[in-house]
Amino acid sequence: MEPVRRAVIDIGTNSIKLLVGEVTDGVVRPIDERSEQTRLGAGFYETHELQSAPIAQTASAVARFVALARDASAISVRAIATSAARDAKNADELIDAVRTASGLRIEIISGDQEAEWVYRGVTSDAALHDRRLLILDVGGGSTEFILGEHGHYSFRRSFPMGSVRLLEKLRPSDPPSLADLAGCRTSLAEFVREQIAPDMQPWLNDATSEPVTLVGTGGTTTILARMVKKLEGFNREEIDGTVLTREQVLDYMVDLWSKPLALRRTLPGLPPNRADVIIMGVAIYEAIMQQFKLPELYVSTRGLRFGALLDMP
Repeated sequence: MEPVRRAVIDIGTNSIKLLVGEVTDGVVRPIDERSEQTRLGAGFYETHELQSAPIAQTASAVARFVALARDASAISVRAIATSAARDAKNADELIDAVRTASGLRIEIISGDQEAEWVYRGVTSDAALHDRRLLILDVGGGSTEFILGEHGHYSFRRSFPMGSVRLLEKLRPSDPPSLADLAGCRTSLAEFVREQIAPDMQPWLNDATSEPVTLVGTGGTTTILARMVKKLEGFNREEIDGTVLTREQVLDYMVDLWSKPLALRRTLPGLPPNRADVIIMGVAIYEAIMQQFKLPELYVSTRGLRFGALLDMP
């Protein structure tokens, strides 16, 4: 069967991402991947309205990515939007701006749809397909939790817990104080214990099942893998399958929270424009690993865009 080249543009709360890939028999071969931070969720969580400047920057980024996808010979391009667009009172303004700039109609997907595509994308990796998985996709505005095994998920849910959302809510000082870190950990521990654990703990406690593998997909875990391996750029082969222990995640969290923003921007592997939100992303993973006593975090570079690409006709 001849491979089909398609493209997905993922409009997130923090950044816009492009994946152009060839799909053959359920396997995605990436051709081109791009990311541009437009911080669509900036200033969003006080009013639940998207701001005009991030809308304009996002629309321009989408138009550039559409042109790149066409140049790469993609026969079809889809644009999907997640948490910020999903919750916005004025999502129509974003839809209109993107359509005017690029001609594309955005699909604002539900949290359940996002979780389903994340699971499908992650399990397109043969190394993970048959394992018992807890997949976390930590985004700017929400975190998707997907539980499943042997290629089938049994639970999926999107929670309003993301790196940009948390940063705008807590607003730590620069550099963050010990009280800032303690407050963040307390807030996250309470949220996980009250909102997430009741749904997930029975599944994780099932003694008849094999041990669970925690898989992280998205910007935070990609950056952690880059920092571990001191990678200046994105390298899928080097990043995919990186494993971090709970102690390593804790150490990175404490270290990042101890540094001022200017110093974090100079760290190998950490993109300067992600140096503010990274402290919240790592704190979310640490809270989940701590609550559920998960010893390791497996980094996957597959996820939402892979799943959306596989779902295209």
